[in-house]
Amino acid sequence: MLSVDGLIKRFRERTVLDGLELEVASGEYVAIVGESGSGKSTLLNLIAGLDRPDAGRVVVEGIDLAAMDDERRTLTRRAKLGFVFQSFHILPHLTVAQNVELPLVLIGRLRDERETRVQELLSAVGLGDRGASMPRELSGGEMQRVAVARALVHRPALVLADEPTGNLDPDTAQTVLTLLAHEIRSRTAGGVLVTHSEAAARSADRILVLDHGRLRPHA
Repeated sequence: MLSVDGLIKRFRERTVLDGLELEVASGEYVAIVGESGSGKSTLLNLIAGLDRPDAGRVVVEGIDLAAMDDERRTLTRRAKLGFVFQSFHILPHLTVAQNVELPLVLIGRLRDERETRVQELLSAVGLGDRGASMPRELSGGEMQRVAVARALVHRPALVLADEPTGNLDPDTAQTVLTLLAHEIRSRTAGGVLVTHSEAAARSADRILVLDHGRLRPHA
């Protein structure tokens, strides 16, 4: 599902990722932990094709994202990837339902299918009655749940989640983690979660530690 080979990323004189290797199989959910500033979010951005590595390859379902031009990489990302951003990236001028629906619009799904799937995901994250609300009417935890629903709505091949439970109470966090794991495993997708939370990491099949630019197994 995902193969990361020899990934290098530098910022000025600092090497953040130093020949990093990662393999994620279909249906596998991998958690990555590490100290603040270790490069976890940078790694997710590179996997998603939101940034370019200085060296190395990122291959999703046999497609090398790092070798594509910007337009092809954007189209591939829309179709194959779901990303839960740490800062939500909810569009303020769209309703909750419209925000969740947007990935389906971009890949050309029919309206009836969009409406059914959006309601399914909003209900799954406990926001079934908030579809008509505007983002300004939501709490931080509710915004995070909208971001999770949007990332999953188009049934992506690869789900990437950057601290998806950071703004949630324990019960809601567990609901979101269960939903992420179910979506990944039941559809034989792949999933990569980066988190500071050991409890969140334990929801994954495998835990890795990002340390000095490379991944190692969790002790």
